[in-house]
Amino acid sequence: MSGSESQPIDVHEWISFDDPDEHRTWVFDATYLRSNYMCIFGCGCKGILDEPAPELMQGCCSFGAHFVDEADVDNVKSYFDRVEPKHMQFHAKAATTKKGQPGYLRDGDPDDEGNPTTMTRLVRHEGTKACIFLNRPGFEGGAGCALHIAADDHGERMMDWKPQVCWQVPLRLEHSNDESGHVTSRLREWKRRDWGTGGEDFGWWCTEEPEAFVGIEPLYRSARDEIVELIGAPIYDQMVELLERTEWVPLAHPVVRR
Repeated sequence: MSGSESQPIDVHEWISFDDPDEHRTWVFDATYLRSNYMCIFGCGCKGILDEPAPELMQGCCSFGAHFVDEADVDNVKSYFDRVEPKHMQFHAKAATTKKGQPGYLRDGDPDDEGNPTTMTRLVRHEGTKACIFLNRPGFEGGAGCALHIAADDHGERMMDWKPQVCWQVPLRLEHSNDESGHVTSRLREWKRRDWGTGGEDFGWWCTEEPEAFVGIEPLYRSARDEIVELIGAPIYDQMVELLERTEWVPLAHPVVRR
């Protein structure tokens, strides 16, 4: 078997442009953003455990959410006051104080620089652990993220209530600096490697599988709110103008599946 046959190549096309107002270049994964990817939580998502487990309906919530910084933590704290038992299966556990902090938080592993991190607490239910905010199947308030459910009940955006990672995945915005200080910002799909070494143990990951590419519109449209939150409306508009050019034929995604 040749190398090309044993290791499929996932080919992507990219677009880029310089930011007129900053010392920055924006780079976008055009193949992914033009695809019809959509989150299929509760509709066939097999989760991120060692083996596919769609019946658990855990999605990306099996190991809890890593907070970006203290501002991210404080934001969730401010919204939790508006979460009610009808929204959250484990509200009683979350409302208690545990080790001097809210019952829905726990200490995570130190980051690469040795700094302390904060995560959402895990709760065991019927033999499996997952994020305390994850309502399990059968909960009368609805399965899925309690913060998301509460935001919907209040008529507000779920991304304003949830930890940053929870509304960004599987979009990933990353920044790098060259020796002159010029910033390159890339918006792309979240890959296994972005979860660290544990990502290779996932029995399934959505951006690799055709089951998740079933949306009725391209991702850059269906995820407009999330993308604008990440890059701003002016940059989003310029990105869309380039993505919708008619003089080139875009590469379909996923091109090759395992």
